[in-house]
Amino acid sequence: MKRFVIAALVENKYGVLTRVSGLFMRKGFNIDSLTVGETDNPEFSRITVTLKGDDYAREQLINQLKKLHNVKNVKLLDEEQTVERELMLVKVKNSPENRSEVMAASEIYRAKVIDYNPETLCVEVTGEPSKINAFINVMQPLGIIELCRTGVVALERGRSIV
Repeated sequence: MKRFVIAALVENKYGVLTRVSGLFMRKGFNIDSLTVGETDNPEFSRITVTLKGDDYAREQLINQLKKLHNVKNVKLLDEEQTVERELMLVKVKNSPENRSEVMAASEIYRAKVIDYNPETLCVEVTGEPSKINAFINVMQPLGIIELCRTGVVALERGRSIV
């Protein structure tokens, strides 16, 4: 199964997200990541969804999304022509034994320590999902206490508009 990213421009109205996410449920798709936010025009929101599936299922899903009432535009984002970013906050143990490793990894991954207390460090990381996953792998042996990821936001390069 292949990973793909779909961007949808929808009316910024009550219940639209429920109808869109309900379509994924009815078709039996597991959403890997879902982000929604108002666009430069407050009448519209942009939904970015990442999931896995085969080519047939992907096309069927896009066609079904296009039929929904409040959906104005749907586009499959080409991996080669798309900029993807994600934000993660991760809380790790702060001990004399691991503090320097957390700080060094944060510097290497261009992450920011945004909260420091005697028991924990909270680190903010932004980047492509693969960078986020790599940072998690580095932090796991150091003692992850809690983490939260935003999900992927993505835009096509150039003048293309969803």
